[in-house]
Amino acid sequence: MSAVKAPEAHPDLELWPVGNCQVSALVDTNGAFVWGCVPRVDGDPAFCALLNGASQDVGVWRFELEGQTSTSQSYIRNTPILLTKIEAEDGSAIEVLDFCPRFERSGRMYRPVAFARIVRPVAGNPRVKVVLKPMKNYGASLADTTNGTNHIRYLTTGQALRLSTDAPVGYILEGRTFRIEGDTHFFLGPDEPFYGNLREEVRRMEQSTRKYWQHWSRSLATPFEWQEAVIRCAITLKLCQHEETGAIVAALTTSIPEAPNSERNWDYRYCWIRDSYYTVQALNRLGALDVLEKYLGYLRNIVDDAKGGQIQPLYSVMGVAELNETTASWLEGYRGMGPVRVGNAAYKQVQHDCYGQIVLPTVQGFFDQRLLRIPDDRDFASLEQVGEMAWKMHDQPDAGLWEFRTRQEVHTYSAVMSWAACDRLARAARHLCKDDRAAFWRKRADTIRATIEEKAWKGNGEGGHYGASFESDYLDASLLQLLELRFISPEDERFKSTFEMVERDLRRGEHMLRYAAEDDFGAPETAFNICTFWLIEALALMGREEEARQLFCTMLGHRTDSGLISEDMDFETGELWGNFPQTYSLVGVINCAGLLSRKWNTVR
Repeated sequence: MSAVKAPEAHPDLELWPVGNCQVSALVDTNGAFVWGCVPRVDGDPAFCALLNGASQDVGVWRFELEGQTSTSQSYIRNTPILLTKIEAEDGSAIEVLDFCPRFERSGRMYRPVAFARIVRPVAGNPRVKVVLKPMKNYGASLADTTNGTNHIRYLTTGQALRLSTDAPVGYILEGRTFRIEGDTHFFLGPDEPFYGNLREEVRRMEQSTRKYWQHWSRSLATPFEWQEAVIRCAITLKLCQHEETGAIVAALTTSIPEAPNSERNWDYRYCWIRDSYYTVQALNRLGALDVLEKYLGYLRNIVDDAKGGQIQPLYSVMGVAELNETTASWLEGYRGMGPVRVGNAAYKQVQHDCYGQIVLPTVQGFFDQRLLRIPDDRDFASLEQVGEMAWKMHDQPDAGLWEFRTRQEVHTYSAVMSWAACDRLARAARHLCKDDRAAFWRKRADTIRATIEEKAWKGNGEGGHYGASFESDYLDASLLQLLELRFISPEDERFKSTFEMVERDLRRGEHMLRYAAEDDFGAPETAFNICTFWLIEALALMGREEEARQLFCTMLGHRTDSGLISEDMDFETGELWGNFPQTYSLVGVINCAGLLSRKWNTVR
């Protein structure tokens, strides 16, 4: 549990996600909803105070305790249900319990577009004002309201919401302070009558939601050490999946800058094929196959729609291809650092690594007997079409995994992903007793490997290294992934020399840059957190395990009080930047914990 003072005037990333794989909200240290989109993660932000500069009076939902002095927050163990205690100078206090309903009902998962909050008096005679001001059209204006005896209707964009409550509706509408004398319930959900006893139903929903998440967490194969950190990251990764389609978003937010006033503000509420690959890979290591199964269904639809052609690097959670990038100019941005972007022009980019990132998780289905749906010959034939594109594009220029907007090269990481696609297809074909196809894909994998060795290796003998691209000899942190992809072993002298130079050029104390060279926006100003976790993995595999453990513990110390981490970090101050929570970074925590943890039976 964290104990903090009331938040400062400007927002920060000390945020606590709640959600149900349909909608989510980010709760600040004051217990306020400051970010939340409806009817899904890439929808209109009804709660957008996080990106409204210093103004926290609109696009927000909070409970203001008269004379408030401090708050403390914690999750109900192994759930995304948040408990916030708010205390006042006269000793009075309330607790706010926040959750989004998620549990099985009538033979299917109940995960409505809804947020539930229970306010409980726990000390003294607390007096509270309810500030509930959702907005529409990306913060352009307040949502229009109508009301009835026990409800308020908010006309937000794309989804009308209805607040059902046993609190006095008039007090909420007029912004009046009133005494909380018993448990008070708030259900902001679909614009339809709330059937049943509100008090009993909301309590039942909370208990059922708690049971669901604790049973889901119980099924995880966690490492012996750092279990709490791993479980929190796993729960949050699952919240980043839009369960209706299986898509996994890169983060829950848009436009948190990668560095102050850098304009590196991107909308991450979409499904990147690359990020999703890393997410399902990490959750697979914990045995969370439900996320993989849903995501494989999403991939099958993407592949079908491509009809054997080019795959985009990202899509909407509904599989929409066009994600035109615009700005919401009326929102000031995080700490006033605009622009606030909606959509992402990276969908137009060519990024050839995505073919490998479709093949690698899909191939698991041919081997894993735990899956409910085992792929068949038709699935293999469809996957071979993806392999054909990997083969065709393995030596062609692209924007690379760092999504350069103004230049293209043949990036080594993309070529290695193409090799991995052909290599895994060969393995799957052999498993399926398709010997001719196994030989076919093995030959292609060997050809790509030879091309990489010829074009990506820079220098002769000692002092040589793999370059980030075929055309130049600069370095980037993705070269560390040659180990993870099994392209090379940590004992190989070529990797040792590459690792030495990557560490020399890109490491900044306890942090790792993506690259040091200037890009479209100048020189990088912050470290990229997943790259630091890649460094930790490489250190462990290179025999520097104690150093890796120390660095991992340092990175865990940079997490928010909610146990999470964003995309970027100031490598001098340790301040978090970038979209939040970032799936890449949560994956890093899970993977490093699994790699570094001692076995329970070796601990004395």
